[in-house]
Amino acid sequence: MGRTKQAARNIAFGYVGQIATALMSFILRTIFIHHLNEELLGINSLYTNVLSILNMAELGIGTALNFSLYGPVARGEKEKIKSYMQLYRKAYHVIAMVVAGVGLALVPFLEYMVKKPGCITKRDMVLYYLIFLFNTVSSYFVAYKYSLVNAQQKNYIQTNINTITKIAVVFCQIIVVLTTGNFYLFLIVDAVLQLIQKIFVSRYLDKLYPYLRERNIDPLTKEESDTVWSKTGALVFHKVGDVARLQTDALIISSFIEVTMAGVVDNYNMVVSTVSNFVNIIFNSVISGFGNLIATESKEKQYDMFRVYRFFASWVYGFSAVGFMVLLTPLVKVWLGDGWILAPAAVYCFLTDYYFKGDRIVLSNYKTAAGVFEQDKYLALIQGAVNLVISIVLVQTPLGITGVYIGTVVSGLIANITKPVIIYKACFDRSAGEYFVDTVKYLASMVAVLAVCNYVSTFVLRSMNYGTIVLMALIITVIFNGTYFVLYGRTPEFKYLVGKVKERLHFS
Repeated sequence: MGRTKQAARNIAFGYVGQIATALMSFILRTIFIHHLNEELLGINSLYTNVLSILNMAELGIGTALNFSLYGPVARGEKEKIKSYMQLYRKAYHVIAMVVAGVGLALVPFLEYMVKKPGCITKRDMVLYYLIFLFNTVSSYFVAYKYSLVNAQQKNYIQTNINTITKIAVVFCQIIVVLTTGNFYLFLIVDAVLQLIQKIFVSRYLDKLYPYLRERNIDPLTKEESDTVWSKTGALVFHKVGDVARLQTDALIISSFIEVTMAGVVDNYNMVVSTVSNFVNIIFNSVISGFGNLIATESKEKQYDMFRVYRFFASWVYGFSAVGFMVLLTPLVKVWLGDGWILAPAAVYCFLTDYYFKGDRIVLSNYKTAAGVFEQDKYLALIQGAVNLVISIVLVQTPLGITGVYIGTVVSGLIANITKPVIIYKACFDRSAGEYFVDTVKYLASMVAVLAVCNYVSTFVLRSMNYGTIVLMALIITVIFNGTYFVLYGRTPEFKYLVGKVKERLHFS
């Protein structure tokens, strides 16, 4: 099956799974807020972020090995695949032990991460955290097996398994909250069902790839091993920097403001991530396709495809960013009430980072597929340091939570400026001038449409309810996409995408 068809299948299954899990998650969050206290929502958000930080122990070896698998998978080299997977398995087992050790070492410091915990005792804090830690550590014993599935562009297998598990978990958690209101049972249900899923996945993938259980495995050559560890070494810097930039906001908010505010922010995050997950399905589904493209096609062909996906990312992220900037706070207000609203400045900073992160998503995905890790290995560290310094300083000023997101925006823009230069030179042997011209063009288009939509919303949203929000969403859809079609409908990138859609419809 070709790259386009595999990507289309991955996207289709991804959307079905995302729709199902999104609906269930919104129902669960609404029930959680009405039946459990605000501090527990904050704790749930905080510990999720703490465990994301602990996942830094993975240090990028999964990304490096995924890159290494693209070539052998494309060439059908079964013995080489076995060798890489053996290394991957051993590495992840060690990482699981490291995460467990570091996670347990953090237990005495939990009380300092939770400001104003309300009725939550220190004992509860620790036990809740240990359940979260178990979930994270156990995932390492299975996660490595998905790398082969994804290298073969069969991401839909992982998507389907995760969707079924998520629906089962959320359904059971809804029952627990409604019948008992017990947060321990809420977490234990998740842990038990996730463990059952991991056991099933391990056995299923062993049957799908029986040769992975063979004992006659040749070790990698020194050159191959050195390549993996060299890229892993570079990815250490990326991992540390990304964690400092992307995973510390909830920790800073919980430590310097109060733990309940982490829960308020998490509601906004949930809405944005639900929509962005739909968008990311498209781009994450083509990473393995990029890997295959790089392994088999010329740089000119690679560059043409890169421009197509970059254009598409700018359109999709611009559209969703405008929608969020106009409708996110009204939606949260109608959904949960005035008590769950963030300051407008904080929301705009948060969404500005969302747009620019989307603007560079194709850069990041292409870089991952091409194995370009060494050239910008210090960049993520600089970004992480800038984010932490600005966020911690400004959160203690009258800016408060807005200061946290100012740090996130500033640190993110560093990558928007430097990554194109590095990647264009490393991957395409070109100047990035054209990239920046396109960036200004797409940004100006988005801001102009946002101004028009904001003006229209002052009339449509005078009476704020689900009906007017849906109406405004439809208006934004027409204005944004109509404007972009007029501006970019004749470009080669747009014509290529339309051609692919027509191919799929004809094939169907």
